[in-house]
Amino acid sequence: MRLFRFVVVLVFAMGTALPAYAAAVVAQINLSSQRMTVKVNGKVKYNWLVSTGRAGYSTPSGTYQPQRLERYWNSRKYDWAPMPHSIFFRGGYAIHGTTSISRLGRRASHGCIRLHPGNAAKLYSLVQKYGMGNTRVVITH
Repeated sequence: MRLFRFVVVLVFAMGTALPAYAAAVVAQINLSSQRMTVKVNGKVKYNWLVSTGRAGYSTPSGTYQPQRLERYWNSRKYDWAPMPHSIFFRGGYAIHGTTSISRLGRRASHGCIRLHPGNAAKLYSLVQKYGMGNTRVVITH
């Protein structure tokens, strides 16, 4: 029983409570291809270009559960840059819309995962509909 409690606490501390395949919404980000595949109930629904951390700024890999949603947000750290439809998944790291649409498909951020604003709104809507507890963010190389 003690080991079970440790594992449960460890899993929650790492930002995920369930495996990615058990979630209703899974946003899979491939850092090498700079693409996001969104699955809803196990079926691929979207495949989008993203921008992740540029040289000197990494995007963390792993499996996460969203921690908070912010429809309108501005980065306090980076000159109040707009971050519409933010899905925060690890501290200050978020998936969000960007005004730098021409940079999608290549590394350009300070570590966040940038999306076209329309795509960010769609993903945000899915997370709202199915809930943060039923959503996973999976980041791989």
